[in-house]
Amino acid sequence: MENGPRLGITPTAAAELVRQAALAGKPGLMHLDLIKATFDEGWLYIRLQPGECGGVPLARADGITLFAPVGQFHLLSGLTLNYYGDLSGGGFLISVPEGAEASACGGGFRFIEKER
Repeated sequence: MENGPRLGITPTAAAELVRQAALAGKPGLMHLDLIKATFDEGWLYIRLQPGECGGVPLARADGITLFAPVGQFHLLSGLTLNYYGDLSGGGFLISVPEGAEASACGGGFRFIEKER
C-alpha cells in the first residue's frame, strides 16, 4: 500500500469512520466502494460499510484502515474522503477526480464526456 494507490482521509473523516466501525463491531475496519446510480447518467456514489468486505487496504489514518475493491483503485487514487457534520446531521464527501464533476450532495461524481 505504501507505493500503491492512495486515498486521503481527513482527520474528521477518520474519526467518524472509527466511530462507525466500532459501533458495528468491526473496530478499525471500514470498506469504501463506488456504486452506480440507479438512473443511467454515469454517476458514481461512495458507499461505506464496516469491515473488509472482500476489499484490500487502500488507506490508513488515525486508527482506521479503509478497504476497497482492487478494480476501483484507479478511480479512488489521489482523492480525499472528508466528513462534515452540522445540526441537521452529517455525511461523507469525496473529492472529484480530474475530468469529472461533483454530485450536488458531494458524495459522488461522474466523468464529463468530451465533445467530439
